[in-house]
Amino acid sequence: MRELLIAGRRRVHEVWISSELMPERGEPDDGVADIVALAKANRVAIARVARAKLEARARSEAPQGVLALAAEIPEADLAELLRRRPGRMPFLVAIDGVTDPGNLGAIIRNCDGAGVDAVIVPRHRAVHVTPTVAKASAGAIEHVPLALAPGLPATLARIRDAGIWVVGLDDAAERSLFDIGDLATEGICVVLGAEGPGLSRLVRERCDLVVQIPMRGRVSSLNVSAAAALATYEVARHRLAHT
Repeated sequence: MRELLIAGRRRVHEVWISSELMPERGEPDDGVADIVALAKANRVAIARVARAKLEARARSEAPQGVLALAAEIPEADLAELLRRRPGRMPFLVAIDGVTDPGNLGAIIRNCDGAGVDAVIVPRHRAVHVTPTVAKASAGAIEHVPLALAPGLPATLARIRDAGIWVVGLDDAAERSLFDIGDLATEGICVVLGAEGPGLSRLVRERCDLVVQIPMRGRVSSLNVSAAAALATYEVARHRLAHT
């Protein structure tokens, strides 16, 4: 909620706050007071409602007594994302077949921390933004642009045509993530496959390079959001070293 009001990327029509958190007399706790202050600063109406009414309207399992009625998250323009800017090489992440909303939310949170410019999600065969995704992202969904790809293989081909390296992450790859070297400092799109199946055949064929995360223990792979964190921060590490 707080990040939604701070980002200002989409219109917020009204904020509902449970009467238990905003009593008629006395002051609300610091967290609720902060939301109230941000809503007022953005000229957003605030409604004090019964918890039962709020929970009935909410689409998440645990709304925690606060609910925003807001417009949908705007879709980013892929052409704009591919445009090169002075001193700034594009840094993208594409999702292939990730269907768990908790994982997508965590990936978006990782991408925000690592400085990713945008996340590309297929229009089909993938989870899209839901209340669970928003909650798992800890508000990062309000800051990281999301682009929907009609077909991911064709979109990756378009990204390659724009001179951006497409690097897939797959457990079956022979090369290591830690061998990408200077590719990380150029325009790059990291492609994450679903847990289990990994990258689909057509997506894999559109990659310039496919790498894996070396596993030294007995478990053969990482959760996709953990893999996303490692991959994006490896790219960020190289970029920081060249600034």
